[in-house]
Amino acid sequence: MHRMDHKDPSTYPIITYLWVIALAVWGGVTNHIRKIKNGDIMRFSLSELIGDIFISGFIGVMTFYLCEYAQISSLLTAFLVGMTSHMGTRGLTMLERIVAKKIPGGDEK
Repeated sequence: MHRMDHKDPSTYPIITYLWVIALAVWGGVTNHIRKIKNGDIMRFSLSELIGDIFISGFIGVMTFYLCEYAQISSLLTAFLVGMTSHMGTRGLTMLERIVAKKIPGGDEK
């Protein structure tokens, strides 16, 4: 396999970003619902929901870039974007560990 020639964030079509962000937001909303059902938050909170959506959106886009770099299929990328977005900050921690293992000296504290 060869890498795509000179792919950067500005060369992806807007529809790509729309599906990535839609999955990420969906993951954030389901994470928020899970928090309410588990009693992590006592009732609906708009500020908590907005925070979950922003965190999930960031994680979803970062997961997408990581999948693109690794040349992962579109279906698996969609799954990973949704899963890491639903995981919230746990997904971010997971991505940090993956990246740290790939960077020489990155897993040292």
